[in-house]
Amino acid sequence: MQRYAAVAGQFYPGTREQLQTVLGELVPRESKKRRALGIIAPHAGYVYSGAIAGKVYGQIAIPPTVVIIGPNHHGAGAAAALYPDGEWLTPLGSIAINPHLNALLRHHVPFVETDSSAHRFEHSLEVQVPFIQHMRSDVTMAALCLGHGDFPAVEAIGKGVAAAVREYGGDVLIVASSDMTHYEPADSARRKDELALARVLAFDPEGLLKICHREHITMCGVIPAAVMLVASRELGATRAELAAYGNSGDITGDSNQVVGYAAVSVW
Repeated sequence: MQRYAAVAGQFYPGTREQLQTVLGELVPRESKKRRALGIIAPHAGYVYSGAIAGKVYGQIAIPPTVVIIGPNHHGAGAAAALYPDGEWLTPLGSIAINPHLNALLRHHVPFVETDSSAHRFEHSLEVQVPFIQHMRSDVTMAALCLGHGDFPAVEAIGKGVAAAVREYGGDVLIVASSDMTHYEPADSARRKDELALARVLAFDPEGLLKICHREHITMCGVIPAAVMLVASRELGATRAELAAYGNSGDITGDSNQVVGYAAVSVW
C-alpha cells in the first residue's frame, strides 16, 4: 500500500529541489550527534515551525528505523491506527514501512488496529517524514496515529511500543509529533507551555496529561508525547532536553494569537 503525500505544497515545498533547499536551511549542521531514544517535534507548516523541528533533528543521529506517533486531527479511522505495510511517498522519494516492526507493534501494543484511513489526510506524521529522509535516506518506519485516551491507556500503549522495539532489537527512534498551545497571546502560551514542558523534562507523562487538562493547555500531541515518554523510559531513557521553543508570532509578528512549538530530545 502506498500513502501519497497529502500536504506537500502546503505545509512544505512540493518539489524535490525546493524541499531539499528548505531542509538544508532548517536543519543545522551539528558536528556531534546524540543517540536519542525519542524526540518531540512540531508539525505546523515549515515556515512557522520548521526551524524548531530542524533544531532537534540536527542534534540527533537518525537510526535505521523510526516510529512516528502523531495525533489524529480529523477523527477518522481507528483510535490507535497503525499504517499497514507498504510505503509513504514524499517529494524526496519513498520511505518503506518496516513490516517486522509493524508485526511486533500489532502483537505488543494494546488497542492498535491496522488502518490507513486515519492516516490518509493526517499532516502530523507526514511533516516529520521529509526531515527524517533528509537526515537518512535508507531509513524505514512505522506510523501510529492516536486519538484521545486516559493515562492507563497511554501507559499501556507506551509499554507496548517499548516491548515491540525491544524485541525488534535494532536502534529505533520514537518521534512524537506535537504542537503546543494554540491561538492564545504569546505570553499566555509560553506560560502554559512551560508548565507542560516541565512535566516532559521531568519524565512525568501522567503529570503531562494532568497539567494539560487542568490548565487547558491545547497541546494537540499530548497523547503521542506521553506515549513516547513512557516507551523511552521503559527502554532506559533518563534525561530530556529542550532543543528549541518558539511560536508562530516569531514569524508573523502577531503576538496576539499564536501557536507554540517545542522540540525535545530524550536519551
